Amino acid sequence: DQVYGTITVQNKELEDQILLKSDGYPTYNFANVIDDHLMEITHIVRGSEYLSSTPKYCQLYEALGWEIPHFVHLPLIVGEDGKKLSKRHGSTGFDDLIREGYLTQAVVNMIAFLGWSPGDETQEIFSLKELESRFHIQGINKAPAVFSYAKLNWMNEQYIRSLAFSEWKAMVQAKADPAFGDKAYDLDILAQVLQPRVTKLSDIPGMITFLTQRLPLSRELFFNKRAKLDADKAAQILASLMPRLRSLEDWTEDSLSQLLEEAAEALDIKKGQIMGSLRAGLAAQQVTPGGAIETALILGRQESLGRLESVINFLSEA
Repeated sequence: DQVYGTITVQNKELEDQILLKSDGYPTYNFANVIDDHLMEITHIVRGSEYLSSTPKYCQLYEALGWEIPHFVHLPLIVGEDGKKLSKRHGSTGFDDLIREGYLTQAVVNMIAFLGWSPGDETQEIFSLKELESRFHIQGINKAPAVFSYAKLNWMNEQYIRSLAFSEWKAMVQAKADPAFGDKAYDLDILAQVLQPRVTKLSDIPGMITFLTQRLPLSRELFFNKRAKLDADKAAQILASLMPRLRSLEDWTEDSLSQLLEEAAEALDIKKGQIMGSLRAGLAAQQVTPGGAIETALILGRQESLGRLESVINFLSEA
């Protein structure tokens, strides 16, 4: 075997093989040997759980006077609990992983590292072309290979980060358009915000829920001990900002940033308090991918002003 080396089994330990079933059809092992020979198969690559049946195959090849192909038995793939990988560990099929939001390149890269290593190299991200040139049977290990979702997530992140922006934007649009429906949003800004933060494509709808719908408000959203911010302070800040925001027609990153800088100075308010009030007001949550300005740009002028007006009314009544 190309991985396990020479394995010797005494003939007396092997059972007599049944080649034809009672209905006249050949057994699987017999048909498999004939099929592989007729197809001129030179290497048989399969899981190590079939290692014990290999002597039977060799006997059939020898009996028929055919050259025995090279056997390559791959290590068993196990979950992080050490048990054979199965559905209970999560998605395990290639198509399932793609549907779950993993990129094809990441899955291929991950599979290549199951039971194989490139020697002394520390590089872990390989394109398919690089794998074709560097993969060799001698690098296959005998020990069971652990399928780690944490490792797959990391690899997927690396591939997402390295995607050309146009390609990434198209992927985001495929997920965002159905979520936003007929609501307007800035796709370019959204894609820019998400690319450094997304682990897999299926995360996107959940990450942008605060953009696609208005979430419930609460006074607790505006509490930030570090910024010395609470609901009452946030209400004052947002009420002071609204006239300035309403008069801002050039709804761009530069103009918004300048407006907030000038407001902080004119109102003698810390910028962190302004940003914290805006973020919570626009998103109805304290943590978001991207900051207050990015959120305002993605939502657009009309939706942003509408949300802030609702927040001011809520805080004045709550």
